[in-house]
Amino acid sequence: MKKIRFVEVNMKKQYSKLPESMKNMEMYGFHWMEFVVSVPSPLYIITSYKNNGQPNACMQSWTTFTGGKNGYFAIVSAVSKYGHLYQTLHEAGDAVINFMSADLYDKCMSSCKNNGFEIDEIKTAGLTSVKAEMVNAPLIDECFMNLECRFRWEREIVEGDDYVLVCLEIVCVHIDESHIDEGDLGRTGETGILYNIHHPINPENFKGTAHDYVGTVKKIRDYTEY
Repeated sequence: MKKIRFVEVNMKKQYSKLPESMKNMEMYGFHWMEFVVSVPSPLYIITSYKNNGQPNACMQSWTTFTGGKNGYFAIVSAVSKYGHLYQTLHEAGDAVINFMSADLYDKCMSSCKNNGFEIDEIKTAGLTSVKAEMVNAPLIDECFMNLECRFRWEREIVEGDDYVLVCLEIVCVHIDESHIDEGDLGRTGETGILYNIHHPINPENFKGTAHDYVGTVKKIRDYTEY
């Protein structure tokens, strides 16, 4: 007699409108779907010069890195029109994207708390600024990878929004020797690039509290094309 196998079916939930449990959630200008989907995005600190010559530092995420025959670009999708980063990009036209390892996360985050216009935001965070080679912006020496960038253009994703999408062309790359080889510290894995995981919540039973997470990539195996 043939045995019958019962397979448990994993039902999908569908969300096209704001879940009831999230109606009183503080979303800080983000769309509710971001908290339901929680797609990780590279986390970095972007630096530039303010018009008084002091270094500006801003923790940033929501960025795609893409390239082709005409160059390599960072498409930064959430730059506030009212922040120092937006101002410095328009005034100086240059910036540096700095990737920190996990041990530097707290220092880099402290730059968000000490972001007065008159201060050196890199030095105040306990970090070291070095002038970039090809652009008019500072890079953070302690960060394992620095991308020198030139501002190319901005677009509103939705007319009248508080945030804009910015295109930066990457013109020079600095990488610590210990992070070049993936058999050493590498640029991926637990000692490499950090990822912002923005408020992952369960919309079925949200209780009013949510937290951001910072994650790294766990290497499972090398991928080989056949």
